[in-house]
Amino acid sequence: MRRKVIIDQDTLGPAGTNLQAVALLLNAPEIEVLAITVPTGDHWRDQQVRHALRLLEIMVRTEIPVAPGAEMPLASTPATVAAWEAVHGKLVYNGAWDLARPGRWADPREVCDLPEGNPKSPPAAEAASDLIVRLARRHPGEISLWCGAPFTNVALALALEPRLPELIREVHFMGGSFAPATAAREFVQNPRREFNLRFDPEAARTVLRAPWRRLVCAPIDISQNERATPDLFARIARAGTPLAAYLDRFGRRDRPMWDEVAAATWIDPTLVTRTERHHLDVETIPDAAWGETLHRPAGSPGATGTAAEVQLALDVPRFRDLFVDLCSRP
Repeated sequence: MRRKVIIDQDTLGPAGTNLQAVALLLNAPEIEVLAITVPTGDHWRDQQVRHALRLLEIMVRTEIPVAPGAEMPLASTPATVAAWEAVHGKLVYNGAWDLARPGRWADPREVCDLPEGNPKSPPAAEAASDLIVRLARRHPGEISLWCGAPFTNVALALALEPRLPELIREVHFMGGSFAPATAAREFVQNPRREFNLRFDPEAARTVLRAPWRRLVCAPIDISQNERATPDLFARIARAGTPLAAYLDRFGRRDRPMWDEVAAATWIDPTLVTRTERHHLDVETIPDAAWGETLHRPAGSPGATGTAAEVQLALDVPRFRDLFVDLCSRP
């Protein structure tokens, strides 16, 4: 049987780490993608939904529904984050709320034309959290949640269905940061403050404390130094497929492959060469440590939730070969 998965992703595009990870999951032959659910994260939800729909058109996979999810985090807003920054200093990256970055705007409902072409396919009429719950009830114990976004959609699904942790086979997510070996300004500022968990820390706390059957974390530590280099896209371009042409034009060179690593290690767990088990949490008190990844070793007294398998080292050559292979498939 093919493994069933719901992709929960903030599908900023075109291409880039978010949609390149989606492409890997769509092209893995042993994987059945049931749906893509999209919250606000790297950009506003509505704009990201359109990038996801367009990727599915390019890959001729429009049978897969794209469900719009949370427009805002559970508690954080641009105003609350700005107030925190006024006291503790400007964050290096703020996703959809980074209005100083090109291509960002303040209105969450605003959309603009896509460089890769606007989608003709509509999004699903069903909300992301409703879809997650409905599919989990239909396929109990069979579906994995692969998450590369802030956890807002999953937290809302948990509120709708408290039994979700027993209905879902596993949660595999890209997020969190412990001690990444990097000079990247974001993690020099704070090595434990990673965007996916920090953008909606209340949602992350809710999800990480839930009693999942299995929880797997692909943090910044395993992926920050794995770069999307021009040679990878040159190898893919030789395939001559619509996806290869899309990646040849829009694939982001010399950027960390955060989400691609997390997708690949779910597809093939043997790519991971070192793990540790920890109970994970996120600091939600809005002081200087707000948004930091917290952890205790598995089995620590008083720890809540499922101890996560934290991925810390990668078989890089095999990962790069898998990335090229899956992105080159017709």
